[in-house]
Amino acid sequence: MTSDELSLEEALDDLEAIVSYLEEGKMSLEESLALFEKGIHLVRQCRLSLEKAEQRIEIITGELPPDLRG
Repeated sequence: MTSDELSLEEALDDLEAIVSYLEEGKMSLEESLALFEKGIHLVRQCRLSLEKAEQRIEIITGELPPDLRG
């Protein structure tokens, strides 16, 4: 499964692992930069997933009668 196919939960788990590795500081600069780049990609993917979920919620709640939208 590629990072583009990860669920939000899987992407967050991967991101958490990347942060832990980077905090250890035991990698070379190049390794750290590669992980940082992957982390940025995962953050963008998570943001997109959350935006899509928010859009779905807005569509669903927009279909509700006004008195139930609360």
